[in-house]
Amino acid sequence: MNFSPRPYQATAIARMVEQPYQLLALPMGFGKSVVTLTAIQELMYDRFEISKTLVVAPKRVAELVWHAEAAKWCHLSSLKIQRVLGPFKARQEALQQPADIYVINRENFAWLVEQCGSKWPFDCVVIDELIGFKDRASKSWKALKKVRSSIAKLYLLSGTPAPNGLLDLWAPISIMDQGQRLGTGITKYRDRWFVPDKRNGMIVYSWKPRPGAQDEIFAAVRDVMFRVDGGIELPERIDNVVPVAIDMDRYRDLEANLVSGNVTAVNAAVLAGKLAQLANGAVYDDQGDVEYVHKDKIDALGEILEQGEPVLCFTTFRHDQQRIMASFPQARVFDGEATLKAWQRGEIELLLMHPAAGGHGVDGLQLGGSVAVWFGLPFSLDLYEQANARLHRSGQRSSVVVHHLVAQRTIDERIMAVLASKGDLQQALLESVKEAATRVAT
Repeated sequence: MNFSPRPYQATAIARMVEQPYQLLALPMGFGKSVVTLTAIQELMYDRFEISKTLVVAPKRVAELVWHAEAAKWCHLSSLKIQRVLGPFKARQEALQQPADIYVINRENFAWLVEQCGSKWPFDCVVIDELIGFKDRASKSWKALKKVRSSIAKLYLLSGTPAPNGLLDLWAPISIMDQGQRLGTGITKYRDRWFVPDKRNGMIVYSWKPRPGAQDEIFAAVRDVMFRVDGGIELPERIDNVVPVAIDMDRYRDLEANLVSGNVTAVNAAVLAGKLAQLANGAVYDDQGDVEYVHKDKIDALGEILEQGEPVLCFTTFRHDQQRIMASFPQARVFDGEATLKAWQRGEIELLLMHPAAGGHGVDGLQLGGSVAVWFGLPFSLDLYEQANARLHRSGQRSSVVVHHLVAQRTIDERIMAVLASKGDLQQALLESVKEAATRVAT
């Protein structure tokens, strides 16, 4: 396939080639992989500025995406890509093979840094998706900082570089420029552009930007952060809420008392998870066994399947998948490239996927269908947006319909409202649980 870059892709490639580091903030489906590979090829074979590249990606992306992307485009077919995956011995053997680009899953990145020691061989590093590198206390972030001075070209790729707010920008920007633009520490960054938001006495739980802070921050990072916010034609996306009525007795019992039968919630966060499970129709008890409560969401999913369109169904809990497969034998669980190809050929009526498994980097799902169903709503705005972009992306030929199965008068409604407003989901969930407890007490 011949590659004819769109204007924003050409601009992104030029910035990556000309600058020593860039944060590429392109939404899902905008071609981050082909843009990056094109820039690497030019730097390696036209300009001779780099000799060996490392790509660090989520595991499934490392397995499925980068080698397939290079093979898809005619101008990249000569690039040799080596996947550094699997057990210890397999990874060591892969590192000994000659290649232009080595791809490793982020769980093994810290291992690679320790393995190489002072002899870091990669003069170009690509971090595909920033999850795992946004927390300065994480092993991945510390490992990257350890070898930062040995990296000539550093590229960070993310569809959502700051899904939970502008505070998230400090970690990726500071690892690139070593504190030149946003300060050398998160405290200095926070003190300059933020003020306390939610607090309890002297304890601050969240921060909000000062007036004008967003414009100032984006101006400070404009030369190292490439953003495309719009202007790319995508098919229409229709978000549909499917209300589901459930028997509320068990739900209200747990919500009010933190205990219902053999199910106990020890704190607000656990309670939020248990309530979400009950809204879906089953819950893990204190012994780890599944207690079945209702099948109302199963029935709602069945009504959608009756429309005759292939459905990509996102599930949160393992027991959700098990119950769906018991009710719909034609369902298949996404497990890699073979499933992806079968979906594209139209051989799968109902494809089940955890949003973390398909949220980042699994390209091609848009070629097999245009209907998505959220059986259980996620506790992560990032996962939600990334997963929806599996169908709503470039190459999709139809309008995309995203159905949300929302159990009425449950935590589902709160999650749905926050997802729609793109707010702080975790904070909202905890607040909703506290509000529920207050209502019961009064």
